[in-house]
Amino acid sequence: MIRTVLALLALAASARAQVSVAGVVFEDTNGNGVRDPGERGVPNVVVSNQDAVEKTDASGRFGIARGPTGIVFVSVPNGFRIVGSFWHSADERNTDFALEPERAPTSFTFIHASDTHISPASLARTRRFRAMADSVNPDFVIITGDLVRDALRVNEAEATGYYDLFAREVATFRNAVWTVPGNHENFGIERAQSKVERSHPLYGRAMYRHYRGPDYYSFTYGGVHFVGLNSVDIDDQWYYGHVDSAQVAWLERDLATIPAEMPVVTFNHIPFFTAVESINGYSDAPPAPSVITVNGKSQFRHNVSNALEILTRVGMSRFAIALGGHMHVREQLRYAGIPLRFNQTAAVVGPGGSGVLTFPSGITVYRVTNGVVDDGAFLPLDPASPQ
Repeated sequence: MIRTVLALLALAASARAQVSVAGVVFEDTNGNGVRDPGERGVPNVVVSNQDAVEKTDASGRFGIARGPTGIVFVSVPNGFRIVGSFWHSADERNTDFALEPERAPTSFTFIHASDTHISPASLARTRRFRAMADSVNPDFVIITGDLVRDALRVNEAEATGYYDLFAREVATFRNAVWTVPGNHENFGIERAQSKVERSHPLYGRAMYRHYRGPDYYSFTYGGVHFVGLNSVDIDDQWYYGHVDSAQVAWLERDLATIPAEMPVVTFNHIPFFTAVESINGYSDAPPAPSVITVNGKSQFRHNVSNALEILTRVGMSRFAIALGGHMHVREQLRYAGIPLRFNQTAAVVGPGGSGVLTFPSGITVYRVTNGVVDDGAFLPLDPASPQ
């Protein structure tokens, strides 16, 4: 008996030793971001370190390991909005999360935008996008990557300048903005041009995480579960469409926390499936040829090469719609017998394609009613563009 108790105590001590981040998720009734006397903890809220997926206890408290990226985030639950940041660095002294109660709507709208490629030269287009978003006044905005002009092939000063500019502009939006990274957010990986060493602390995905937090995460709004994924993987100096195995495992754990009947919307940069590559035509020219060989296996570069694996593992019936960017085209793919739709939105930075197949710049507005997501309405950024 004594040995059993000692063994249990040892296991408990070991578990405590592995927990390096602790905090509380609380109901911020006055919206000041600080836990005041009488503000209760919120139980059963999902907190994740981009690996483990845990729920707060009855008092709203959580304890979780530091995790692979040093980031901890809260999956904002139905009936709440985040006050302040939805993520913290594990090194921060305060890792509490403030949630303000709000009505969970049965009908709402959101904007899907992509490819702002922000720089001083394109700033006017991002501001035009913001003005349109202010006019539509959606419940929130999603931007699916290529937020900045470039971090792939440039030095730190230039890359961080673009990130800083994007952060300043996004802060002026009147509605919540959710982002995921695109290929242009990966810092310095094309080393022949960037001259950045692999050892740089912001190399690759680290720059996005430093500025924008988790590169994959989830939140629930209006009875719909939204999952942001990082669909840009890296092989040495080159990016390609792929969701890594750690992310797929996390996705399974995340979806296990929601009701099986809850609709799921994914949003990521490189799309699961697209027909645009057949329009663009095959290319083996740099900087982004159509095909890449990874671990001896050739695969298409500009769609998610393991999309079928993801849909098989988590169950296609759970997904309502998969949103992507990257192609600079408003695209809608539907297949007979398959309820899941694959929709891409156009680029904010400018039109896509060329010649007779020039596609307008714009954003897409979606309406959700009782958990059903419509096909979206395309709004061109340039008034003369056809819809």
